[in-house]
Amino acid sequence: MAELLHHSINQFNFDAINRTKTRKGIETQKSIHLLPFQCVLTIDNRRIVVKNGKDSLDICRVVNGMWQTSGGWGRIDRDNAVDAMLKYADAGLTTFDMADIYGPAEDLYGIFINRVRRERPQEFLDKLRGLTKWVPLPVKMTSTFVRDSINVSRKRMDVASLDMLQFHWWDYSNRGYLDALKHLTDLKEEGKIKTVALTNFDTERLQIILENDIPVVSNQVQHSIVDMRPQQKMAELCQLTGVKLITYGTVMGGLLSEKFLDTNLAIPFAGPPLNTPSLQKYKRMVDAWGGWSLFQALLQTLKRVASKHGVSIPTVAVKYILDQPAVAGSMIGVRLGLSDHIRDTDAVFSLVLDEEDVNSIQEVTRKGKDLLKVIGDCGDEYRRA
Repeated sequence: MAELLHHSINQFNFDAINRTKTRKGIETQKSIHLLPFQCVLTIDNRRIVVKNGKDSLDICRVVNGMWQTSGGWGRIDRDNAVDAMLKYADAGLTTFDMADIYGPAEDLYGIFINRVRRERPQEFLDKLRGLTKWVPLPVKMTSTFVRDSINVSRKRMDVASLDMLQFHWWDYSNRGYLDALKHLTDLKEEGKIKTVALTNFDTERLQIILENDIPVVSNQVQHSIVDMRPQQKMAELCQLTGVKLITYGTVMGGLLSEKFLDTNLAIPFAGPPLNTPSLQKYKRMVDAWGGWSLFQALLQTLKRVASKHGVSIPTVAVKYILDQPAVAGSMIGVRLGLSDHIRDTDAVFSLVLDEEDVNSIQEVTRKGKDLLKVIGDCGDEYRRA
């Protein structure tokens, strides 16, 4: 297996990563250790367990994304939002994803989990998962700075230990991300964090992190039927090392839905407005991939597949990505107190896409551009000048 990893990683041509020079100028190559990762489905196919040595976390395979609480999707009423979170959890959708920069998301989770402590039994509380992200500016990553930052999230979410801390870094030229991750690993050993993870890191940097023995469990990346970049370099490295992918943008902010089927956005006011940050973001992704006409062909194909199985287009879109190699979970954004997608999400777990379905979808997607060549690897869309 070590030999397999060595040869497969070399195919990525990351010579600058693998080779280092000694003081005498002699080149040496550092190998990646195969970490004791494991990812298994539980008896309940809604949940998946990701293990890394002594670290273990089970999550719902469909994750409730809380970016929508940060503004731009409509006013969020606190009480209604917490009511909605409880409704999702009661439906078995017990994993919530947030970030320190998502407005009141962490605070809402803290209010929510305290309500659960009062109103639900312990076994219900034990199934809840709060995944958060830390998105610092690329300043000097001292132990004190990292600890203080993580303590803010622990306080806001009102938990002794964060279930998962997903780390983001803006500037790869600043190697401080390794210092930050080492300090986060120390906090994990202290019990302040249960699992350390990444968000929007590319394959090259993921390899560097693994070479430095940072025990990351997962990498959260943009991944949809349109954006299949993670299934190129990233998925191969993940399969070799056991790192899992948690995906966002899987329904492209709602573009992958019946709402946008048979619409022409080139005609003013002829189609649904692109009136949220996520719709605007993923419309740009459609433009980069192949344009609105090709996207309509994809929606029409997805609609035929959805009708065949008696489900919706978003349900097919999510299941297609959940079936991809290395994917542990996929995120669907929640507009808490404004709308919900519980019925569509519930259908994901019973949907089985057959060979005919997959082939028909791929027949369309093959006509799109290779976004790895257009945009770059996972997360590069956030780091382009």
